[in-house]
Amino acid sequence: MLLLNPGPVTLTDRVRQSLLQTDLCHRESEFFDLQEEARTRLVKLYDLDPSQWQAVLMTGSGTAAVESMIAALVPQDGKLLIVENGVYGERITQIASQYRIAHETVKHDWMDAPDLARIAACLDGERGFTHVAVIHHETTTGRLNDLAALGALCQQRGIRLLVDGVSSFAAEAIDFVNGGIDAVAATANKCVHGVPGASFVMVRRAALANAASRTFYLDLGRLAKLQDQRNTPFTPSVHAYYALVEALRELEDEGGWHARHARYAALAEQARAGLAALGIESAVPPEQSSVVLRAYRLPKGITYPQLHDALKARGFVIYAGQGGLSAELFRISTMGNIHPADIDRLLQGFAELAR
Repeated sequence: MLLLNPGPVTLTDRVRQSLLQTDLCHRESEFFDLQEEARTRLVKLYDLDPSQWQAVLMTGSGTAAVESMIAALVPQDGKLLIVENGVYGERITQIASQYRIAHETVKHDWMDAPDLARIAACLDGERGFTHVAVIHHETTTGRLNDLAALGALCQQRGIRLLVDGVSSFAAEAIDFVNGGIDAVAATANKCVHGVPGASFVMVRRAALANAASRTFYLDLGRLAKLQDQRNTPFTPSVHAYYALVEALRELEDEGGWHARHARYAALAEQARAGLAALGIESAVPPEQSSVVLRAYRLPKGITYPQLHDALKARGFVIYAGQGGLSAELFRISTMGNIHPADIDRLLQGFAELAR
């Protein structure tokens, strides 16, 4: 079964085999070697300066990393502006509300790109914002939000940017140095091609100096400090760390994130062109979409459950639209161990359904 959902991904044999390594105590030096290799490789992936940036690992899904980032990096006297144009932007608002973090939102229709003029007007309204949070790849629709433009707005105003990069890290361009970014939250089981259970925050060391301590298990500051000391406060998902390290090794062997971007882009265009030839329209223009996942209009006369079940019978798992879009859209991701021949077979399945 090939997973065309937005994570977890279909694994390569190399990563799957890494899960069969010896059982390992998380208090032994061998585990800390593993943890440090993961952190070092993550920092290296985007050529970051380890004196300024660190990767902070945690056990949990991508949402755990986002929650840890938001709860820690908006200081007690700070205020957050949240850019919402999908489910995951709304999730950040829920996190900020849960922790009673001072915040406001700039809401958009889920199909729309962030309105930079409206965001700038909010930031210029003397309402005391210290941070902005945004989803880089809003998987709700497959839209790739313009991180560079938003980062420029923030930098011009001395406001720091917190990025949910859960579905973009390791496949899309992220300007860590010049983009006003303080942190990017991400996970192992999407574009990195690891397994669920290991997530991380790429964070500026300087940003941790003013970190709040609102959480216990997800306390980013404590995790960062202990991992720098080759330590860990709790029992991590050891085998998920094995898979993360092997996935990062494989990613480097394949040419890094630039090569992964090119691979996804080719697969996504193959799928888009093939579906267009069958009369199935893209929901968001390709130039505004990520290479990781694309959303498409449901064919006339076919419900999502019918489409899902017919394709699953042919060996593919696709993904529904979310919320009110469930009756309009379906989504296809090209993450994981997927190749052009697989997309050819997928398109053949669609063609058979159209007959």
